[in-house]
Amino acid sequence: MFFVDKDIYAERLEEKSRIKVIANDKDLMLFHLYFESGGIEKAQCHKESQATYIISGRFEYNLDGETRVLTAGDSVYIPANTLHSMVCLEKGETLNALTPARKDFEF
Repeated sequence: MFFVDKDIYAERLEEKSRIKVIANDKDLMLFHLYFESGGIEKAQCHKESQATYIISGRFEYNLDGETRVLTAGDSVYIPANTLHSMVCLEKGETLNALTPARKDFEF
């Protein structure tokens, strides 16, 4: 499968965030998130494993009770069924992979 960037549009996710699913099938989902300062990912826990790479900006992640500030070049691995949340401290973007793909993120 090929996914051409000019044919894919970012959709509003929350008030201060947008998502662009850039590749997916049943086993893997790759998506780009765009955040304005103050954007959040509410505390959540899901059955998929997630890897996130910080492209730009500053983000405060809470992973199972441990909090870290991440910036461009940093990454975080979130095991399946692990409570996590995030606050965007400075406008930025992340690249994310989920396995298996989430059904509720089909845009």
